[in-house]
Amino acid sequence: MKRTAALAMMCAALLCAQTKPSTGGDPLATLHFLEGTWDAKTHGGKPGVNADGTYSFRKELHGHILARHSSSAGCKGPVDFDCDHGDLLYVFQDATGQPLRAIYFDNEGHVLHYSVSTPSAASAVFLSAPSQAAPQFRLFYELKGAVMWGKFQMRMPGKTEWTSYLEWSGTKK
Repeated sequence: MKRTAALAMMCAALLCAQTKPSTGGDPLATLHFLEGTWDAKTHGGKPGVNADGTYSFRKELHGHILARHSSSAGCKGPVDFDCDHGDLLYVFQDATGQPLRAIYFDNEGHVLHYSVSTPSAASAVFLSAPSQAAPQFRLFYELKGAVMWGKFQMRMPGKTEWTSYLEWSGTKK
């Protein structure tokens, strides 16, 4: 009986000691500059690509996720460029105090996992882990004045330089 009571008291103490999720502070606050709907016009990156469209960043799931949704309005490009491209990017925090992470999905079946950093108050870098078997990817956003600049880049295994696959810029709608 004493053992059962002691065990019950230990369990109760452990339950009381559990930390509640933090209600203060927004882990996504450093990415606030991304929020809104943006026009995007390509320039640079893969030769022969000419595309424009929109993308939006907005908080979802009671502010726990920052989601990017994109759509294209017009596109011309080489045969190997997907002009009907669609994708989703979700930014999240695994647990209180942990760094931001992101996961990307597209209509071609790609799934990319990113770590997220904010080198300045108006820039964000999404970086996939390096691999010996596949390219490493980097997604970069920077707000300069009223214009958002973006780059999607890749680095092949064993290489040091990044190659832009797509670059764009645009203003908030």
